[in-house]
Amino acid sequence: MPTPQETARLEQIKRTWQQKRQITDRLGKIKTKIGVYSGKGGVGKTTVAVNLAVTLANMGSSVGLLDVDIDCPNVAKVMGITDKPEYVDEQIIPTEKYGVKVVSMAFFQENPEEAIIWRGPMIHNAISQFLQQTDWGELDYLVVDLPPGTSDSPLTVMQNLPMDGFVVVS
Repeated sequence: MPTPQETARLEQIKRTWQQKRQITDRLGKIKTKIGVYSGKGGVGKTTVAVNLAVTLANMGSSVGLLDVDIDCPNVAKVMGITDKPEYVDEQIIPTEKYGVKVVSMAFFQENPEEAIIWRGPMIHNAISQFLQQTDWGELDYLVVDLPPGTSDSPLTVMQNLPMDGFVVVS
């Protein structure tokens, strides 16, 4: 008979496996995933991510752009997006601009002028929710604007979303 701690641990493992399965299923129609990363903030990472996504779309590719820079989600601002994505049947339907499907934490901020100050578990849950619930459909490319540095945020994304390549901005 398992102890309560063992039972709790087994339940946690089961939930984690189910989350990873959902993410794999949700992202299965995306051919190429490209992370845009930097060791520190303020170096133009978001600008590179947006320009890469829009350029790929202009070349005829189907493209999504996921802004998981939770502390400083600027993709919507840079792209001039004011429409929020739809939320239908527990699925996030990305907003589209310049031929790019976009999901950003900025869409879910109550006050965009206030910084988002979250601890690791909240960031992990928000990122996991984006990955599990966003309906990207079929994409040639998903460009992911990653958080800078080596904190929990970029590690959470990279553990749950295997990238095919990276652009490192310095």
